[in-house]
Amino acid sequence: MLAATLLIAVALSGAATLHSSPHCTSSSVFVSACSETDGSQVTVGGTVGSGGSNASAGGSAPPSTGSSPDTGSEASAPRDCGPADVLCRGGGFGVVSLPDVTASDLASFAPAKPSFDAEPGGAGIVGMPTNFVASASTQTLTGTLFDRPVTVRFTPSAYVFSYGDGSSARSASGGAAWTALGQPQFTATPTSHAYGSRGVYVAVVSVEYVAAVDFGTGWRPVIGVVTAAGAGQRVEIFEARTALVDKTCAENPSGPGC
Repeated sequence: MLAATLLIAVALSGAATLHSSPHCTSSSVFVSACSETDGSQVTVGGTVGSGGSNASAGGSAPPSTGSSPDTGSEASAPRDCGPADVLCRGGGFGVVSLPDVTASDLASFAPAKPSFDAEPGGAGIVGMPTNFVASASTQTLTGTLFDRPVTVRFTPSAYVFSYGDGSSARSASGGAAWTALGQPQFTATPTSHAYGSRGVYVAVVSVEYVAAVDFGTGWRPVIGVVTAAGAGQRVEIFEARTALVDKTCAENPSGPGC
């Protein structure tokens, strides 16, 4: 019997992963154990058993007669496969498709909290805009999901501002400081808010992230969004009162508003 080594490369597609099984039976042509690679292809090694051709370098030889096949390790009885044993019924191989990943599956991959600020200096004036600025960036984390190594990518997609007085606003960006916008203080911006009465408020921003995962076979989108809330920002709102006077406070320190 001529022993030969056969190599079969099985290409994988999509998110399916081919697994080897230790139950490659000797009733098939391949009798050695199967090996699993990185998920893009699998190489199967084996030897040709008694069912292969019998040939020599000088030409083919006639088959022997009157003798029984080798009943050693290469001729053991085939395994009795159960109806649910996919790997056994598939000749030692099974295709396992990874499930869809949802936002709730990423509870252990929480993105960092956004930065948050209110200007000018955490204060404001009744009826005038207080400017809120939040910042978040794309983040990549690694870990394990469904018992497999995975890379998770978070990309900010929306900012939800809760101003502490019962009102809120949604923005595609985290806003920008007045100086960065080239605008004077108390100018309205896409993320500013005007309070209707004086007091102390606690504003909060939440960032919604779209996520994607990579199990080594390419990026796959995650169903839903992952939300990360920043720390509360304390804002004190004052009333501004004006009076018509004939002298400045330097000229009349006891005058109205001085």
